[in-house]
Amino acid sequence: MSDLPRKAVTRTVKLAALPLGFAGRTALGLGKRIGGRPAEMIAAELQQRTAEQLFSTLGQLKGGAMKLGQALSVFESALPEQIAGPYRAALTKLQEAAPPMPVASVHAALAERLGEDWRELFEEFEDKPAAAASIGQVHRAVWHDGREVAVKVQYPGAGDALLSDLTQLGRFAKLLGPLVPGMDIKPLISELRDRVSEELDYELEARAQSTHAREFAGDPDVTVPDVVHHGDQVLVTEWLDGVPLSEVIADGSQEMRDRAGQLLARFLFSGAARTGLLHADPHPGNFRLLTGDAPDGPPEKWRLGVLDFGTVDRLPRGLPVEIGTALRLTLDGQADAVHELLRDQGFVKPEIELDPGAVLDYLLPIIEPAQVEEFTFTRDWLRAQATRIADPRSPAYQLARQLNLPPAYLLIHRVTMSTIGVLCQLGATVRLRDEMEAWVPGFSTDDRSQGNSA
Repeated sequence: MSDLPRKAVTRTVKLAALPLGFAGRTALGLGKRIGGRPAEMIAAELQQRTAEQLFSTLGQLKGGAMKLGQALSVFESALPEQIAGPYRAALTKLQEAAPPMPVASVHAALAERLGEDWRELFEEFEDKPAAAASIGQVHRAVWHDGREVAVKVQYPGAGDALLSDLTQLGRFAKLLGPLVPGMDIKPLISELRDRVSEELDYELEARAQSTHAREFAGDPDVTVPDVVHHGDQVLVTEWLDGVPLSEVIADGSQEMRDRAGQLLARFLFSGAARTGLLHADPHPGNFRLLTGDAPDGPPEKWRLGVLDFGTVDRLPRGLPVEIGTALRLTLDGQADAVHELLRDQGFVKPEIELDPGAVLDYLLPIIEPAQVEEFTFTRDWLRAQATRIADPRSPAYQLARQLNLPPAYLLIHRVTMSTIGVLCQLGATVRLRDEMEAWVPGFSTDDRSQGNSA
């Protein structure tokens, strides 16, 4: 394989084979069940094969296929435990790595984008990529001034591949639905399509990262590497060492999990308030736990390193005040006020009639983490929420089908749900209410909160 597999027919054939594979395995499972094998054993075997085929294909194709895989990866916690294992292993591979671009292609891309004398910009350049993701891969290098840097090189043909993949995946979105109970995959794919042009524009990414780097310079909790140089489809930033969040999820201590979870929640809310931008790609591959000169603690000295600002939501005033207000009113039990606010914001369409009390009953379990001083995010809790919303017999399922998600809130919703998914993967105990009171406008009546969100 050379470069990104970008021939439309090749990519389409691989993606089109996925639903055929799902159907074939289902038929095989039925045959085995008729032959006397236990249904549970057959289901587990089918899930494992499905996971392996799906995420192997998405990872190999990179582009939009891998982007969808990474977006789905944070919802692994919602899967029933008996089938979570195969998905967990397959998804983790997508969070950190993908098949690399050949060295010759990397050199050719750098020569085209930085000039034939590109090597003079670096004291050292490692040909083997340190990481590979959906539209580009990262190489470790030393800049000509001695700084260690990360060089992100976009795959040739990435734009066309992204759009082609997401169009094809959208055609069988319903077949992907069972992978994440309670989640509609089609709007996720549509939203990813809408963000393609921004993610391909490394100048926009450089601006967003520079904004965060300036705002968080010297911050005791969050570190964002600064931009060193950017050009067309090449981005050079300071190198950031640390423990990938995927490794903390896999085998980190509880102290590491709790600290990483607290900082992740802090960055989610404070980042939008402090920069007017919402980091919109919160899968574990984009975060590091920086233990620095205190690897054994205390945890208060550990910081969160944040990478990849290719996708951001522009929120000049921070998170909408209506979000915090609705959450506060819900916690206060003001059903009529919550219903009125949701209707005003377009979450309840004019022609839909809902019982305000039922709306409150629907929302309260979801915002349980904000009701208490500290909350332990677990896979069991997330599965319970997913099952409640996905079960057609549940009142929550019936009510959810009548709610609407306005376009202005789509990305905020996805980022919030993705972050919750990562917190559940971590199994972290987090003081979420503290972060919301400090940074979410409207959540607290304290003037300090409103000042922070300005």
